[in-house]
Amino acid sequence: MTDYAIGDLQGCHAEFVELLERIDFDPVCDRLWMAGDLVNRGPESLACLCEVRALGDAALTVLGNHDLHLLAVARGGARLNRKDTLDGILAAPDREALLDWLQSRPLLVRQVFEGQGDTVMAHAGLLPQWSPGEAAELAGEVEERLGSERSGSFLERMYGNEPACWAASLDGIDRLRVIVNVLTRMRFIDADGCLDFSAKEGLDSAPAGFAPWFRYPRSDDPRLLFGHWAALEGRAEGARVRAEALDTGCVWGGSLVALNLSSGERIGVPSRQRR
Repeated sequence: MTDYAIGDLQGCHAEFVELLERIDFDPVCDRLWMAGDLVNRGPESLACLCEVRALGDAALTVLGNHDLHLLAVARGGARLNRKDTLDGILAAPDREALLDWLQSRPLLVRQVFEGQGDTVMAHAGLLPQWSPGEAAELAGEVEERLGSERSGSFLERMYGNEPACWAASLDGIDRLRVIVNVLTRMRFIDADGCLDFSAKEGLDSAPAGFAPWFRYPRSDDPRLLFGHWAALEGRAEGARVRAEALDTGCVWGGSLVALNLSSGERIGVPSRQRR
């Protein structure tokens, strides 16, 4: 069995199918770790959602910010943005079954690999102050709310940049919002773990006093898999932790890459989208 990690699809279905053929993926004996953002901005969001769902247990998928945006639009009263490409999903005859499946996805997956140790995947990354175990418990709080009868009210209030800093004393919607923001939106943080939401480009766009989350040291040594940050082009330069950037900007004309989690080999296919 081979485990592969793949970054943001964002509706790039043709590239996804080509990549699976390139790695000779067999859902009977292989497995995919999907880093979230299956949908939006690309041309075939519905096809991507259906393809990954059809893989069943052969695909471990975490929620990304675009996936949560789809749920917020469909079930939380949020509005579509001008560049969204979600209409096909929202109009699909099996829309509710697709949304139910998406809403049941975790925000974090974790496994120990022989020779690699603790491996953790979250769409945006892991706050240096959180151990993998603590992060899994915190992700579970959001997952529990998404699976409850109160999920609609949560999706209505999920958006927001405040609080910007994690504190164990947080409760209610503030606590859940920070957990979501760390796991699905984080890029630059300060030494106290406070998030900046203004900078979304490359490493040189860091605001004063902020740095990429993976440039802060940790007291442990997990392997951290993340997507979300296309401007990195798959490179976590200057990382002080074992971080693997998976978003290689397929929807922006880059490529789609599969990382072999045992060998470390990266196999990619070029984007068919206009740069």
